[in-house]
Amino acid sequence: MSEAGTNLQNRFDIIGCDDSKAEAMLRPSITFWQDSWRRFKKNKVAVIAAILLIAIGIFTLVVPMISPNDFAKINTVDKNLSPSAKYWFGTDELGRDLFVRVAIGGRISIIIGICCTMVQVLVGTLYGGISGYFGGIVDDIMMRIVEIIGSIPYLVVVILISLIMGKSVFALVFAMTVIAWDNTARLVRGQVMQLKEMEFIHAERALGSGPSRIIIKHMLPNVLGIIIVRATLSVPGFIFTEAFLSYIGLGVVPPDTSWGALAAAAQQKLMFYPYMLFYPCLFISLTMLAFTLMGDGLTDALDPKLRQ
Repeated sequence: MSEAGTNLQNRFDIIGCDDSKAEAMLRPSITFWQDSWRRFKKNKVAVIAAILLIAIGIFTLVVPMISPNDFAKINTVDKNLSPSAKYWFGTDELGRDLFVRVAIGGRISIIIGICCTMVQVLVGTLYGGISGYFGGIVDDIMMRIVEIIGSIPYLVVVILISLIMGKSVFALVFAMTVIAWDNTARLVRGQVMQLKEMEFIHAERALGSGPSRIIIKHMLPNVLGIIIVRATLSVPGFIFTEAFLSYIGLGVVPPDTSWGALAAAAQQKLMFYPYMLFYPCLFISLTMLAFTLMGDGLTDALDPKLRQ
């Protein structure tokens, strides 16, 4: 090639695919959980709800430890006082500090809600996973049992068991979870039945893996996102159920208290001392709203169809 042709070629840039960079990574690879966390952080409402839940949790843990007032101490001199610098939420008819009692009540209500959710998720996941994986006659029998359980009125069962077992935290947890796992079982069963027909499950079976290895290594991680969302949305429901049972007198035993028990004790004095009812109801509402909004954010963040 002549010198003139070489100079002319140098004046032009090659436009098109550069084979030397064909296998270069445009961005670092991230896992499903990293991508879910990235999407969750973009949901400002869900992040604010999570921060609110953390703040409520810190409030229920720290306030009873640092407050000079005992939640069960009776002080007839300071009874029925309105909120002030000394008593931020006021006092009840026995002179007990409502600020501390709301914190103690929130601790019990949240613990009951979380314990009930853990039992519901554990039983429902195991039951639904076994039913969906084995299928056939096993699935038919197990699903008929779930349908029978689902046809029983939930609140009637909870109230009857609470009356039989008495008033205690264990009785509340047992009563609220004895038949509450049926919807979780249905949800997990449906996901497992979809997963077990996928190619990677067939490949795992062809390699000789047993049911326990397939369920633990492949099934459970793929339904874990749905289980987390279900758990997040179940906690406020259990908190409300506990508040309702405490409101009708089937909750925790005094001097222990909960948000529902505080609301039940204050409803008779609503006309004269509305602050007694306002604060426990406010915390019940905020906690339920925060769990619901965070659950909605987790639903979007853990949806594999939205992964980019």
